[in-house]
Amino acid sequence: MPDGGSHYPALVLNADFRPLSYFPLSVWSWQDAVKAVFMDRVSVLSEYDTEVRSPSVSMRLPSVIALKEYIPAARRPAFTRFNVFLRDRFECQYCGEPFPTQDLTFDHVIPRSRGGRTTWENVVTACSCCNLKKGNRLPRECQMFPRQPPRQPTSWELQENGRAFPPNYLHESWRDYLYWDSELEG
Repeated sequence: MPDGGSHYPALVLNADFRPLSYFPLSVWSWQDAVKAVFMDRVSVLSEYDTEVRSPSVSMRLPSVIALKEYIPAARRPAFTRFNVFLRDRFECQYCGEPFPTQDLTFDHVIPRSRGGRTTWENVVTACSCCNLKKGNRLPRECQMFPRQPPRQPTSWELQENGRAFPPNYLHESWRDYLYWDSELEG
């Protein structure tokens, strides 16, 4: 293939035909998708017009695949920096402004030096300016209170929040399987 096949990702759906995740969107390389087809682990729901060939087999590249065995979502999402940002919808919890991921940090509502822990219930998304302004103080000392109280989200909540941030690349064959929080064409 002229581009090495990098433009042929396969959207991966769970056995219930929902994406494994929205953010990041669950996609596999065409090589992984083809391998899964031959191992009979997935069903092909849609294909690209592009074919791959071997001496004995020719097949169109899958654009949408569904797992044959259902993978249950984790009940408790992992506590990661990215998941904190996703829980808070990539908005500073002090000024309320949205920021790109690289411009965000997380803040300990009760600073670690004051006994605060690094947990879902004590960490919020903050922009650099607000984080610096709050510094090592308690919210009441600087009159900076998070807009939403920090708490552990469910996996479902993170998925729902992820739906608000569609990726830059969406193949037309994926549209029937994805439901983004965007205006429908009339």
